Amino acid sequence: MEHFQSEQDYRRACRLIPGGVNSPVRAFASVGGKPPFIDHADGAHIWDVDGNDYLDLVCSWGPMILGHRPPMVVAAIAAQLEKGT
Repeated sequence: MEHFQSEQDYRRACRLIPGGVNSPVRAFASVGGKPPFIDHADGAHIWDVDGNDYLDLVCSWGPMILGHRPPMVVAAIAAQLEKGT
């Protein structure tokens, strides 16, 4: 698995955020390696900025129990947006 863009993003993040990540859960320093930087998600899958596909078994520790972008949630959001922001 290659992390070319993720490595660049991680170096930049380390200059801006302590540890380069916004959560100690994602702090890779204690286990070695560099974290992937996620670009997008759909259903049970997430993709990093390098195009690697991961199966998201963590579900954001619970809040993503329906997966990423579940159609019924996207439809409900779209309906509310029609009413205004």
